[in-house]
Amino acid sequence: MLQFVVSIVLFFVLFFGISFILNMLIRRTWVMAFLYPFIVLFIVDDFPISNYFTRPIWAFVTVWDKLFQLSIYDVFILLFGLLGTIVSGIVIRMLRKNGYQMF
Repeated sequence: MLQFVVSIVLFFVLFFGISFILNMLIRRTWVMAFLYPFIVLFIVDDFPISNYFTRPIWAFVTVWDKLFQLSIYDVFILLFGLLGTIVSGIVIRMLRKNGYQMF
């Protein structure tokens, strides 16, 4: 149970930080929230990324099956990563609205 809680916090903080830095650098608030589903695909699959280009139908069917085989704990951990990217976008918007100019 402790490992589950630590994983949730780790994914939230990790993706919040990555999203915050990416939002500051490229000045697009929601880019990481749109990229997150692709990151989840790369986390879930266990084959090279090149298979998405060389054998796309097989790759997407395989990763789709693996997504449905995830345990509820894994789903919660991944959802908190998505929540971290969304909270990062909200924080960046609030900071810009209040006059803070990042890069």
